[in-house]
Amino acid sequence: MASSGFSAQQIILLVAVAASLLAVIQAETIVVGGTENWRYGYNYTEWAANTAPFYFQDTLVFKYEDTPAHSVYLLPNLRSYLTCNFSDAKLLANPTQGQGDGFSFVLNQWRVLYFASAEGNDCEDGLMKLIVVPWPRN
Repeated sequence: MASSGFSAQQIILLVAVAASLLAVIQAETIVVGGTENWRYGYNYTEWAANTAPFYFQDTLVFKYEDTPAHSVYLLPNLRSYLTCNFSDAKLLANPTQGQGDGFSFVLNQWRVLYFASAEGNDCEDGLMKLIVVPWPRN
């Protein structure tokens, strides 16, 4: 029997790489809030429900002005999100990083992601909070 030059493991690896590249090619860039951007007083729960589904490797862009100040934190769990507890949250973008083209966050984890702004009463008032669940692409 003639050898094709590739082992089964090499072929599997090539297929996996091709599938990964295809997923990245299909990834979208999504401005959080659409034309409203990341601002106080907008309903991000409704926006997310109308914009979903979000997919693995999509990029969320948080655009905002530094006056009044806003930020973007990734909260560790639902409890932190509901209570606006930022003690274990990770700062993703400070109040100046949302200017211009905004701050980009790639959805590269298959888990529920909780975002919120910690400035003023942004989170406590139930505004400037967002839950995103990235799905694998078919």
